[in-house]
Amino acid sequence: MNDIGRNNNNTNTNGHQVQRELPSDPTLRRLPWYLAYVTTLHAQGVEFVSSTAIAKAINVDASQIAKDLSVLGLRGKTRIGYEVPALEKALNDFLGFSHMHRAVIVGVGSLGAALIADRGLSRYGLNIVAGFDINPAITGRSIGGVPVLDMARLDELKTVYNAEIGIITVPVESARDVADKLVDAGVSALWNFTPVRLRPRPGVAIKNTSIYAHLAVMYKRMKASEDSNI
Repeated sequence: MNDIGRNNNNTNTNGHQVQRELPSDPTLRRLPWYLAYVTTLHAQGVEFVSSTAIAKAINVDASQIAKDLSVLGLRGKTRIGYEVPALEKALNDFLGFSHMHRAVIVGVGSLGAALIADRGLSRYGLNIVAGFDINPAITGRSIGGVPVLDMARLDELKTVYNAEIGIITVPVESARDVADKLVDAGVSALWNFTPVRLRPRPGVAIKNTSIYAHLAVMYKRMKASEDSNI
C-alpha cells in the first residue's frame, strides 16, 4: 500500500473544494534536496525512508522536512515513513520535472553552449530546442543536434519550436533588451543567468540565477572562515 497520503481532490473534511497554497520559496528550494536523496535511495533499492533519516542525510531539521512535505499533501506512515518510489514520483510531479518544458537559449557563448550540451537537464524536465545568437561565427551550426540560429529568427521561437521558456546567457548590457524580445516572442518564463535583475512582467515567471552573486557569497564566507582561524 502506498504510504503517501495525498488529497488529490483538494477537499476539506466538509467536502468543500480547498485551494492549496503555493509553498514558500525556501520550501521550494529544499524540495529538490529531498528528491535528490530519495532518488539515490531508490537506485539502491531502499523501500522506505523516514523524515529523520532524510534530516540526517541533508542536514535539515526533521520537523521542517515533515512540514515541507505536508504542504504538498504528502505524509508518511508512523514508524514506517515514506515509500521511496512513491515519494520520488510525487516530488518529481510537483516540481514539474516529470513534464518536459521546451526552452531556447539566447547567447550561445561558453555558458550557453555548455547548457545546450548538458543533456542531463532533460532529467529535470528541461528540453533546450534551439539557441540564438548574433555572432555569425556561432550561428548556422548545431550543438548536440540543437540548432543555433541568428537572432533575426527569434520569431520562430513559438511558431517552429513551441518554446515556453527563454534562457538568457548574454553579456550584461544586452540582458534587458533580450528579455523584452523573448517576452514579445511569446515565452511564459525567463531564466536569467546575467547579473542584471530583470523587472517583473505580467504573466511571465522570472528566475534570476546570478552565478556571480553566488561566487561573491562563497568568497566572503571563505574570507570569514580564514579570518576566524587567524
